[in-house]
Amino acid sequence: MATNAVVKYGASIALTRRTFSISQTCYRYERKLSDENAKIADWLVRLTANRRSWGFGLCFLYLRNVKGFGWNHKRVYRIYCELELNLRIKPRKRLKRDRPEALAVPDAPNDSWSMDFMADQLADGRSIRTLNVIDDFNREGLGIEIDFSLPSDRVIRALDQIIEWHGKPDAICSDNVLYSEKHKITLLFIQPGKLQQNAYVERHNRTVRHDWLNQYFFATIEEV
Repeated sequence: MATNAVVKYGASIALTRRTFSISQTCYRYERKLSDENAKIADWLVRLTANRRSWGFGLCFLYLRNVKGFGWNHKRVYRIYCELELNLRIKPRKRLKRDRPEALAVPDAPNDSWSMDFMADQLADGRSIRTLNVIDDFNREGLGIEIDFSLPSDRVIRALDQIIEWHGKPDAICSDNVLYSEKHKITLLFIQPGKLQQNAYVERHNRTVRHDWLNQYFFATIEEV
């Protein structure tokens, strides 16, 4: 403010110092950027560029404890702020999620089925897949199709076989649209990220995983 009054309004330095109650030393003081400050700035820029998740605390501890520099934390933090490194991380935007729809409870067998895929490995590391199909009413496992790959034709063939054994359901919780349209079966979708809406088959998958797949070391697809 004193410097602005002298430069902009042409006031004398003596009058300005008396007006703002500052000393001659305070008015004449100019901060000197030492080579050491430049070194601190260089270290901070390199650390924050290589370790983007580090804030001031981790940077200062690294310089003090790992590199052995004895710089005062206030000095380092002042340079950290002057470089605007404290403004790197933007606050995360909170996502608004809709309330999940209630889980539908079927009234009789074949009201609705659920199907889902699972993955596992043989003893030699080869990946296998399973297609699990259950009746949502009585939680009966209607079928488990197993192979290294389960393309859409294989899925359709497995569902056709299950329908021959148990009859056609009114609805299937699945993403196989072509099959549902062909057989005039209602397709049920779940909301994105709401796995509890597919709870019947998810609970079935847990049983398959813990009581079967995790209990044995399968060497071949025939053993599975």
